[in-house]
Amino acid sequence: MTGIIAGAAMAQTQKDTKTDQKEWDKKVKTELNLTADQVTKYDAIGLEYSGKMDALVKDANLTKEAQKERKMELKKEKQTRLFEFFTPEQQTKYTEMVDKKKATKPKES
Repeated sequence: MTGIIAGAAMAQTQKDTKTDQKEWDKKVKTELNLTADQVTKYDAIGLEYSGKMDALVKDANLTKEAQKERKMELKKEKQTRLFEFFTPEQQTKYTEMVDKKKATKPKES
């Protein structure tokens, strides 16, 4: 019974993460007023890094600490790629949005 509950809780967490990501993407596109070309590039990069994050989470060879470090590296890498086509104003706004999101996010133990 415990396995079923744990599995359901994990599935719910993954579902929440995907929903949160969709909401975040929508917010970024709206608040940064991305052009159609920027939206296409943003979506492509988001898809690429979503795959990388999923693979990272499934990698049983990594410790939690190594996984966390690699996640941070991927996030920085993704932001660098986004900044290649964001305007300076969009870069500033995006950085503010990320900082605000980090401040409201519960700490992982």
